[in-house]
Amino acid sequence: MTVGATLDDVDLEQYRRELTGYCYRMLGSPFDADDAVQETLVRAWQKAESFEGRSSHRSWLYRIATNVCLDALRAGQRRALPMDLSSPVPSTTAPGQPLPETTWLLPVADADLGPDDLAVRQDSVRLAFVAALQHLPPRQRAVLVLREVLAWSAADVADLLDSSVASVNSALQRARATLSAVDVSAPQQPLGDAERALLARYVEAFEAYDMAGLVDVLHADASMSMPPLALWLQGRDDMLGWYTGFGAGCAGSRLVPVALNGSPGYAQYKPSEGGGFEPWCLQVVELDGDRISHVHHFLGPELFVRLGLPLHLPGGS
Repeated sequence: MTVGATLDDVDLEQYRRELTGYCYRMLGSPFDADDAVQETLVRAWQKAESFEGRSSHRSWLYRIATNVCLDALRAGQRRALPMDLSSPVPSTTAPGQPLPETTWLLPVADADLGPDDLAVRQDSVRLAFVAALQHLPPRQRAVLVLREVLAWSAADVADLLDSSVASVNSALQRARATLSAVDVSAPQQPLGDAERALLARYVEAFEAYDMAGLVDVLHADASMSMPPLALWLQGRDDMLGWYTGFGAGCAGSRLVPVALNGSPGYAQYKPSEGGGFEPWCLQVVELDGDRISHVHHFLGPELFVRLGLPLHLPGGS
């Protein structure tokens, strides 16, 4: 692709996955990211005659996508994880009512991101980092993602935002200061043989509902969360209390591997009254050294549909 080519010369669909990664980091939801990317491509075609070829099509699309995201963020609240909203509770706490979907940061499948995007910038799509981004004002969020994740120059970002280099550098400095005060946690290390063995032990213990086996793979202060429920728990005792109490219906579940947010993930299917297994939640597992530090459980079949996962597993799977 060359600067100056007309839109008729370019397949804009080739940018869909990288735009999805950008919009997801901005908005914190794969559903909102899908909508934003589709709106970006529609606007691009509607404004095709205004494209003068002074920048690349990629830069032009990112300008449109940024404006779409900024418009969306003006109308909504920041998305969060349960740990951002409250303190941990004991396992005897009733689940309570789910909060609206718009409350929560939601996971994205690695397959929805460009392969280069994931390989080079894996830490920038981790749930902890995307949750931290939600603390930034929208324009600071765009500056930080463009400068530090996508490695755009200050001049290019200034051009995209119709701003100055000094203003972009100032916004980046303020964004860095905000993130430094937010617990982003340790980066996820690449999986080696030891980590894969640990995850295999977790899957084996969870599917067998072997509480002793689960304890063995958890950090002493490990935690778990379950959006759209607001509560979260911390410590082995409370996690096991939940699994054997309010969460006892998870016994007999099956876990299907699925890569989420650059981290190990699983689609959890619970036993169905009609036989076989039905979708229950997507798990994102965080590791710290030789133990599991947190398990996110994102409840609801909507995410299974979004990822193209089956809505039923036959018995014996």
